[in-house]
Amino acid sequence: MFDDTYKTIAGPSEGVYREKGSKFIALAFPVETEAMVKEHLAEIQKQYFDARHHCYSYILGPNKDAYRLNDNGEPSGTAGRPIHGQLMSKDLTNTLVVVVRYFGGIKLGVSGLINAYKTAAKEALDAATIIEKTVDEQFDVSFDYSVMNGVMQLLKDPYVNILCQDYNENYIIKFRIRRREADRIVMALNKINTVQIRDRSGVLVK
Repeated sequence: MFDDTYKTIAGPSEGVYREKGSKFIALAFPVETEAMVKEHLAEIQKQYFDARHHCYSYILGPNKDAYRLNDNGEPSGTAGRPIHGQLMSKDLTNTLVVVVRYFGGIKLGVSGLINAYKTAAKEALDAATIIEKTVDEQFDVSFDYSVMNGVMQLLKDPYVNILCQDYNENYIIKFRIRRREADRIVMALNKINTVQIRDRSGVLVK
């Protein structure tokens, strides 16, 4: 069976690690798009403008197919990769972790940096509430008034979440449904006369 769930964090969290005068502040956020990532990064760079480095990693998508690691001036592989490793170890996606470093005057070396960024990221993620979400599909269903009862009966399914309803001209209902249940509901709706179903992109679904 297709695995249509994924783990992410419920809200922002923070962790702090100190080593030889350097302070590493880790900030974790739930995110769903690269635009959201950019917003958080811009805000952090503004808030911690006097920090030496703003290193980060994020993973997006239920299949974890979009991700990025950034060392932000630290030696290659010493910051973004250990942060990313903590996201992977907790099996998280749709999550951004930024570690802000205030340099304490003493170099930590490669192994010291890796440990510092790894530990700071772990502190932030350990402080977060990890939740499981379902992968959902979204559809618009349009139909004539004469078949409303049949359509509404199907949309009472426990896996269906009605987002909005428009009864101005044609009857149109926008709904979201767990992916593994989508085919069952779409096939049943398509058996009703006058019903048309379109996916999130507006493509007609048969």
